[in-house]
Amino acid sequence: MPASRRRAIVCPILQPFNHAIALSGCRLPSLKAARNRFGLKYALSFAPCIIMSEIKNYMTPAGHAALQNELYQLVNKERPEIVQIVNWAASNGDRSENGDYLYGKRRMREIDRRIRFLTKRLQDAVVVNPETREPTDQVFFAATVTLERGNGAEQTVRIVGEDEIDAAHNKISWKSPLARALIKAREGDSVWLNTPEGREQIEILAVEYIKID
Repeated sequence: MPASRRRAIVCPILQPFNHAIALSGCRLPSLKAARNRFGLKYALSFAPCIIMSEIKNYMTPAGHAALQNELYQLVNKERPEIVQIVNWAASNGDRSENGDYLYGKRRMREIDRRIRFLTKRLQDAVVVNPETREPTDQVFFAATVTLERGNGAEQTVRIVGEDEIDAAHNKISWKSPLARALIKAREGDSVWLNTPEGREQIEILAVEYIKID
């Protein structure tokens, strides 16, 4: 099969993941290995899984610290308190009609789910400190970007991890449509953002890498 034809097959499958691959700096040795070992058709069928397994959970130092603090509070303070409540309530007799016991067990399950979630997020974390990045006018993760929106209004956004989204402080996920439009563009560039109201042209006025609280 000609190389041009092979590219025509590969590109549509990889397209949804191109943004994350570019941001993370991932290469595709594992995909090539799968192709060489099992054949092109098999490798393409598992391409999304192979690529997604290499994608990391990007976050800023502040976001990482916030998750660590929440995990500490749950493990060392809130969960032990709930265990005490459950044990006390269980000693009071019939558990089926014991409101304290039922609430405590339900809350403990919620805490345990959150602990598992936070543990996984922290295990997969790649912490990117904007203050230590080499100066550049190109937009990447942890950039603080000043924009001119299509209506002429100026806006400053900070590109952060999925666990750090805060609309009140203009912190947007690196996977958001706006961040996707900005990533890899440079100061002075204009980019297009597809919105429910139509396409919006956005001009990048400034790109900074400063501390994000």
